[in-house]
Amino acid sequence: MAFNKKFVTGMTFAATISLLAACGGGGGDEGGSEGGSGEQSQGISIFQTKVEISEQLEAAAEAYTEETGVPVEVIGTTGDDYAQQLQIRLNNGTGPSIMSVQNAEVAERLESYLYDLSGEDFVSNIAPDMELMLDDKLVGVPYSVEGFGIVYNTEMVDPADIQDYDSFVSTLEDFNAEGINGFGLSSEAYFLIGHISNYPFSLQEDPVEFMEQLSNGEVTLTETEEFQRFGEFMEAIRDNTPTPLNTTYDTQVGDFAAGQTAMIHQGNWAAGMLDEFEVDFEYGMAPFPLEGNDKLAVGVGSNWAVNAEKDQAEIDAAIEFLDWLHNSETGQRFIVEEFGFIPAMTNIEAGDLDPLSQAVLEASNSGETIPWSHNYYPANVVPNDFTPVAESFFVNEDMTGEELVENLQAAWENAAQ
Repeated sequence: MAFNKKFVTGMTFAATISLLAACGGGGGDEGGSEGGSGEQSQGISIFQTKVEISEQLEAAAEAYTEETGVPVEVIGTTGDDYAQQLQIRLNNGTGPSIMSVQNAEVAERLESYLYDLSGEDFVSNIAPDMELMLDDKLVGVPYSVEGFGIVYNTEMVDPADIQDYDSFVSTLEDFNAEGINGFGLSSEAYFLIGHISNYPFSLQEDPVEFMEQLSNGEVTLTETEEFQRFGEFMEAIRDNTPTPLNTTYDTQVGDFAAGQTAMIHQGNWAAGMLDEFEVDFEYGMAPFPLEGNDKLAVGVGSNWAVNAEKDQAEIDAAIEFLDWLHNSETGQRFIVEEFGFIPAMTNIEAGDLDPLSQAVLEASNSGETIPWSHNYYPANVVPNDFTPVAESFFVNEDMTGEELVENLQAAWENAAQ
């Protein structure tokens, strides 16, 4: 599949905020360079988005300082205003050395502040199609990868039986006849329609360009084959499974863990809850077979970027930290064991992963993935526009899959205005 040069996968599902700020350019007297010259070390600052790794990142910064003598100050804050606070800091000259950039859309707004990392050796290990690109410049190094697809109970489902529309529907019909929920969605916006709607977009030759054309009225969903087939899949799901509108995320995953649901549409993040339920069966993740798709949807939640507005010494120091994080034994241990990330680097061994994360890692490292197009939808289209359409579809059994797609088309047009 050919990708737009600005297209980068990324994750909308969890973008909670941590403000990690600067320490200026100073350093201690005794650390210096590895040669122990006694000169001041060039300090760096980090400002990033994942509150769940704040303490672990502070520990990584301390470990880096111990190994190199380079001071790294990490200061956290609470709130949802990371993007606003980052912009303020960049505008007033107090921006960090290293910052988080979610995806190419954000990167375009910050382009003048993003250093070109294309020539750095360590970026050659980024998994295929997971780097953050602007034109021909690599401006972001992925934190990690995540992915979603059909999570299935291996005792109930053979992936060979859900490889295309006919086999998928036949499997749903068989479970329905047995009184078993064959395929579970849940009522929350992204678990109802946001993630599953990703497939017909991501199967386009150039998803970002397609969405731009859609917003400009140059193409329509109703006349695009992948969306026509998507409507058929959704109609089959509605007709052969219980309504998801009364099902929460916890119930969706819990019913699967209890063996009451054969398959659910979920991501590797569900493994944590499955572990809590202590499931007594094996499970895996399979591609959603729209138009015979045989790839998982894998993306990046956020990326490390270096502030191009800093002087070269601080830029170099920031790059050295990122190199250490992804190449040193200590840094890699933090990524895998402390941050709990699925590595986005092919040179990092992940160790003992759960089955869902292992499937995502293997797909990412092989490059056999489809992207997260939903990160490039119009702002808030999933909760505000797509979700009411999907809710109406599951309530009104007379609505056809074709009408569902027509309504999604109208919802996109409304959001894109």
